[in-house]
Amino acid sequence: MSDQELFYLLALLKVDGIGDIMAKKLLTHFGNSEAIFKVKSNQIAGIDGVGSVLLRNLKDKTVFEKANKELEFIKSNAINVSFFQDEHYPDRLKHCIDSPVLIFTSGNINLKNKKLISIVGTRQITSYGMEFCKKFIEDLAPLEPVIVSGFAYGVDIVAHQLAMDNNLQTIGVLAHGLNQIYPKTHKKYIARMEENGGFITEFWSSSNPDKEKFVRRNRIVAGMTEATIVIESADKGGSLITANLANDYNRDVFAVPGRVTDKYSQGCNDLIKTQKANVLTSAADLVYVLNWDIENKSKPVQKQLFVELEVEEQKIYDFLLKNGKELLDVIALQCDFPIYKISGLLLNMELKGVIRPLPGKLFEAI
Repeated sequence: MSDQELFYLLALLKVDGIGDIMAKKLLTHFGNSEAIFKVKSNQIAGIDGVGSVLLRNLKDKTVFEKANKELEFIKSNAINVSFFQDEHYPDRLKHCIDSPVLIFTSGNINLKNKKLISIVGTRQITSYGMEFCKKFIEDLAPLEPVIVSGFAYGVDIVAHQLAMDNNLQTIGVLAHGLNQIYPKTHKKYIARMEENGGFITEFWSSSNPDKEKFVRRNRIVAGMTEATIVIESADKGGSLITANLANDYNRDVFAVPGRVTDKYSQGCNDLIKTQKANVLTSAADLVYVLNWDIENKSKPVQKQLFVELEVEEQKIYDFLLKNGKELLDVIALQCDFPIYKISGLLLNMELKGVIRPLPGKLFEAI
């Protein structure tokens, strides 16, 4: 994109009353942003949603001053800019009607042919959430997913750190411009993240991390990824907003179940209960639901995805792997276990994420 094209796009986005949806509508109609400022008012007036106030705002010359200032910041700081029709703009985000017209990035982000997942959750992550997140990312590492999160306290920064520890690309989606970092205590992670990954934002250098911007940020987290994983959440919080946005975008959502008495499992349990999220007990659950290809990989991914089984559990697993779906009674008979014992073994295996129950008392190996 030329500097002139970017200048007029920036100016367009600074016009009061023009958001991403309206900007895309105008760009589609007139072909480019410069033309929108140069056509006669009666040519714009006929477009659905354009009224007298917006027509008047398009004549505001101060938007050019603001655009020029931001363009200088972009050039002097080597900021990468992606237009929503560009090839390197996040592919899944293109299909979201309210996705940003422009996104600004820093670092070494490469999304081509990559599996993208977002990991979100409470800022008050517990040891349970931390241990699950650690095992989950370690087990997924052979598949080389890109880990996306919001660079906030708690689950976000833990997910970013674990991604880096496992040599995975990780992206922080920010609720402010690239001239600052919030929270400030996370500045120490910037250089390492930008080595293999980096940061994405739709906000200008003049933008501060206001509350409403975090909600807007969440739509990028949800929209650019194939699936959103909620590690822990109270009954209210930003991660639940992200999960709902992911559902609205027809993305897969996963939630880690927890005890009903645990405050930071309430949100996850509610997502599962209301069928807004798949149960996530291991990396294998995600791989199965997303149908990720784990064949033709140089590393033994299959073994790493499954936890170690007890001797009796291994016997059941091998039987199901060989025979496919089977009734509980048949499993008990063929594996030579009494019904009372087989029920407990199957429950443990389900919690470990190696089998799943099916209607009619059927079970199958994952």
